[in-house]
Order: sequence, then structure tokens, then C-alpha cells
Amino acid sequence: MEPVTVVRGTACPIDANDVDTDQIIPKQFLKRIERTGFGPFAFSEWRYRDDGSPHPDFAMNKPEHQGASVLVAGRNFGCGSSREHAPWALEDAGFRAIIAPSFADIFRTNCGKIGVLAVQLGEPVVRQIFDLVAADPSVELTVDLRRQQVSVPAVGQLAGVDAHFDIDPHTRHCLLEGLDDIGLTLQDDDAITAYERTRPGWKPLVPTP
Repeated sequence: MEPVTVVRGTACPIDANDVDTDQIIPKQFLKRIERTGFGPFAFSEWRYRDDGSPHPDFAMNKPEHQGASVLVAGRNFGCGSSREHAPWALEDAGFRAIIAPSFADIFRTNCGKIGVLAVQLGEPVVRQIFDLVAADPSVELTVDLRRQQVSVPAVGQLAGVDAHFDIDPHTRHCLLEGLDDIGLTLQDDDAITAYERTRPGWKPLVPTP
């Protein structure tokens, strides 16, 4: 997992509440055995027409939101099932941070495990970000994990945003250091190896390279 310190870029707005994981990555795409390659199927039922052509009204298909690295969403984002494929799809689609008033707990945890920063801000602040992005889709958001701060410059008469966010200290540490569950375990590789050497011979051993 790559370390996350600052995510800086434009935003793609998904202005809807209670977006569940089946909407993020529909069940028919869960047959893949790799963690990669889900990006083209993210929000597929909203993103594409029945004939497979892109729906021009959906935010991800609009030219002004191409290349966005921040997803801005409504409250209770990622509810529904616990499928890990939902954050996998968003990561594969290019999003490195998601801003919303609230998240489903399991979805937020799954994001942290793959290096996607889930940022919870008050609903009025998120609404202000939606308004800023609508006024100028090219406006650049800065999500600073070290400072735990989201910054968006003013656009015209609209005031900018400079908001603090809270995050679980363990998740913050893992994101900053680029540690997924395997990486955390490997930090204790010497201790694990030493322990395995002392185990009685009749017990199974973990093969070592």
C-alpha cells in the first residue's frame, strides 16, 4: 500500500445520500478474483445506458470531472453489504480520498485498508464543497492527512473551505506509513520467525523462503 499524506486534485460530486455498495459496484462484477480492474464498473448502473454507452448526465462521465482524485458524496456513503470490492472499484477509478458527512463503518474500514482516505465532515461543510465544485469544476481540493485538514479555495462570491477532520489514530498511522494488514504483520517478521524456530518439531511450521 502506498503511503497517503496529501491528496490534492479536482473533485467528482455524487450528490446522493445512502449510496450503498451494490450501487458502487453491482454484484454481477464480483466474479473477478483480482483486486484490480473494477474501476470501469464503478456505479455502472448509473454510469451507463442499457446499450452500454456512457450516460452524459452522470458526474463521472462529464468532461469537467475526468481525472478527479476526490469523490464528494452524501451522508451514509457505502452502506449496505460489507463487500471490499466497493472501495477497490473507487480506488481503481482513480479516487484517493472520499469526503462525505458520514460513512458506513465497514466501508470506511475497508477504505483505510487499501489506502483510500475516507474523510467525514459536517453536512453544511460538505454542501459548501458541492457548491464550490458546481461553481468551478476545476477548483482544487487539498486533503492533508498530517494536518487532518481539508482546504478548498473560494470561488467567486462563494467562501472557501478550511475544515478539520477527525480520524482513528490507528487508521491514520497505517495510511501515513503505507501499511495494510500484511504490512503491519511484517513489522513483526523477526519476532514471528524467532517464535517459529522455538516451536516443537511435531507442530506444523510456516514455510519460510
